[in-house]
Amino acid sequence: MAAVGGLSVAVAALRAVTPWARGRLLAAFRGPQARRETSSSSPEAGEGQIHLTNSCVQRLLEITEGSEFLRLEVEGGGCSGFQYKFSLDTVINPDDRVFEQGGAKVVVDSDSLAFVKGAQVDFSQELIRSSFQVLNNPQAQQGCSCGSSFSIKL
Repeated sequence: MAAVGGLSVAVAALRAVTPWARGRLLAAFRGPQARRETSSSSPEAGEGQIHLTNSCVQRLLEITEGSEFLRLEVEGGGCSGFQYKFSLDTVINPDDRVFEQGGAKVVVDSDSLAFVKGAQVDFSQELIRSSFQVLNNPQAQQGCSCGSSFSIKL
């Protein structure tokens, strides 16, 4: 699936709170390191999982149609070396891991999973933006002030 790049924060925030066309790139920001209740239907326990918060599940159920799911990818870039990318998708590839809770799905390819295993995927609504975010990523050493990029632990 080709990603649509270059969305401004304002447009990304608007898309996060209103319906959008399939395949649009969503804002990817890390927010406050708040503790939230999470779970995943993945059979393995521990660090190989991606945990979905209740707000993430609720928002995905509101915005996805049919076989759509949220894809989380990690790309090189940003001011800290790597950045999170969220998009809606309908194709599950052979190297993808599916994390599901309450009918909501988040899919991560095996390469990206190495950078986010053990993290939480959340949906946050704030006064200045609403977005899906990666929280409590045990693979991240630090992030930049904008919250969209991170460096990894070596």
